Amino acid sequence: MSNLASLNWQKSSYSGTAGDNCIEVAFTERTIQVRDSKDMSRPNFTVSRSGWAVFVQHAARI
Repeated sequence: MSNLASLNWQKSSYSGTAGDNCIEVAFTERTIQVRDSKDMSRPNFTVSRSGWAVFVQHAARI
């Protein structure tokens, strides 16, 4: 797996400018990495690309 620190992390467009709701994602060849940029002591979690696609489709419907 890629070195997580060197990934291109992208902040959610729903993240607030006041430092709240800061979720970031990074795309690797096989997975999507998700982290909470407010609390970097928490571990990232990994989602398969197909799992991420299902999540995005669901989120778009709500």
